[in-house]
Amino acid sequence: MRTDRLVAVLLLLQRREQVTAAEVARELEVSERTARRDLDALAMAGVPLYPVRGRGGGWRLVGGARTDLSGLTASETRALFLVAGPASAATPAVKAALRKLVHALPEPFRVQAEAAAASLVVDPQRWGSSRVEHRPPRFLDQLQDAVIRGVQVRLRYVDSTGAATERTVHPLGIVAKGPSWYLVSDTDAGRRTFRVDRVSSADPTGDPVHRPDDFDLAESWHDIADEIDRKRMPVQVQAVCVPHWIGPLRMGFGSRLDVGGSTTDGRIEVLIRGHDEDVLAGELAGLVEWLEVTGPPGVRDHLASIGDALVRRYGRDRLTASLPARP
Repeated sequence: MRTDRLVAVLLLLQRREQVTAAEVARELEVSERTARRDLDALAMAGVPLYPVRGRGGGWRLVGGARTDLSGLTASETRALFLVAGPASAATPAVKAALRKLVHALPEPFRVQAEAAAASLVVDPQRWGSSRVEHRPPRFLDQLQDAVIRGVQVRLRYVDSTGAATERTVHPLGIVAKGPSWYLVSDTDAGRRTFRVDRVSSADPTGDPVHRPDDFDLAESWHDIADEIDRKRMPVQVQAVCVPHWIGPLRMGFGSRLDVGGSTTDGRIEVLIRGHDEDVLAGELAGLVEWLEVTGPPGVRDHLASIGDALVRRYGRDRLTASLPARP
C-alpha cells in the first residue's frame, strides 16, 4: 500500500507544515527508514518538499505549499473513502488505514471524506434472479455526489410499469443490493427508494437536504428491505427444526429464513417466507424428517396433499415389493 502511504505523508505535511521521519513513522506505523524513503520519493517525484537540518528540523513544503491533493479531487477523495464505510466489504486492516488517511486530510476534505464513508450501504443478498449489471447505472455518480454534498435533486424516474414522474428529492444514501443500486430519499410523500437504473435525469438544485438528525442509512435500509421482502413474499411459514439442520436451512433459504428460540423439546423455532403456500409446501416437503410445519393451516394442507400423492404414486410399489413371492 505504498501509494496510500505517500498520499498520507503529503496530507500530513499539509496539516502540520513540518514533520520529522520519526513522526511520519509513528503516524503511519512504519519504520523510520521506510518513512525517510517515502519522504525522499515525494521529493524525487517533484513535490516541493525540502529537508530542514539541525535541531528542530524535519521536512516541510516549500512556502508552506498546499500541494493540492485535492488533486485527489472531491470525487477521487470520496471514492477512496467509500471503502472505509461501516457497511463496506473492505477488510478491517484496509478500513483502519483509510481512517488514518481521513484524519490526515485538511478539514474541508475530511468532512466530505467522512460523509462519503457514511453514504453507502452494501447488501450482498440479491432480490430474485436479477441479472448482474456489468456497468454502474448512468446517474450513480451524480446521485452519490448529491448525497455527500447534501443537496436536493430534481429527479425524473420511470417506474416498473413504465410510468414517468418528476419530483424533487432529498438524497440520504446509496445502497448496493446485490447487482442493483438504490437511492434512499425523503420526498414530499415521505421516505422513498428509487432504483438508480430507472433514473432518467438527476439535476442538483443547490438547495440543502433536510436530513433527519437521527438518520442512519444502514438501519433505514434494513427497515426498507424488510418491508419489501414482506410485500414480495407475503406467506410466512412457522415451523420447528432439529438443531443440526439449521445450517442447511440457512444455506437453502438465505434471507428468507429467520431463526428463533428453542422449544421445550430442544427443537428450534423458525420462520420461512415465500410467494405462495403451494410453492412453499413443495420446498418443504422433502424436509419432513427434520422440520415440522406448525402453520399456517393452508401450507399444512398442501403438505398433506403432497404426502397423499407420494403414497399413491410410490406406496403401492413398496407394498408389492414387501409381499412374499407366490410359489
